[in-house]
Amino acid sequence: MPDDVPKPDYSDDGPAITGYGIGSAVLGVIAIAAIALAALIWTQHRDDADELHYRARAMQAAADWTSVLVNMNRDTVDASLAQLHDGTVGQLNADFDAALRPYRDLVQTLQSRTTGQVDSVAVEVVHHEQPGAQGRPPAPQPELTVFASRTDTVMVVATSVSENAGSDQPRTVRWNLRLDVADIGGKLMIARLEPVR
Repeated sequence: MPDDVPKPDYSDDGPAITGYGIGSAVLGVIAIAAIALAALIWTQHRDDADELHYRARAMQAAADWTSVLVNMNRDTVDASLAQLHDGTVGQLNADFDAALRPYRDLVQTLQSRTTGQVDSVAVEVVHHEQPGAQGRPPAPQPELTVFASRTDTVMVVATSVSENAGSDQPRTVRWNLRLDVADIGGKLMIARLEPVR
């Protein structure tokens, strides 16, 4: 190699990390944080969607059960009670005859033909429970905690019109019910019936 050709000087190449390297590293960290945030938002969204879907199913189960109750007629009372009983669990199932006796006796005594409809349904959510607060739903039934994966309280408002035998004037009845809907192995069943005044 000739002596007049300059040799490269490798002793001072400048900084080891350039501004582009720092910028790339910062963008990489931002990209990782954005992916983590997107995953967190997606997971939360999916959980919220699953919860809303479950609550809709619980409200539908309560509405269907109530619809059978408010449409009970003198001709269908036994079949309606059997259908209602099949949809219950827990203490309501055990005390079914006593719990539904007032409704059955009323239909049989009045010899009524009833047409009813569910007007509204909502999941009852209690925030900031206060000890001794009135209107607070009772604690879940201990026997259900073993079998039910969860129990939700649903409020149902319904209206029925009864035409009694021998009466010219139909009678309108307003129903305000609090129902506990228990998830037993994926099947939603009614665990409690409470009239709300």
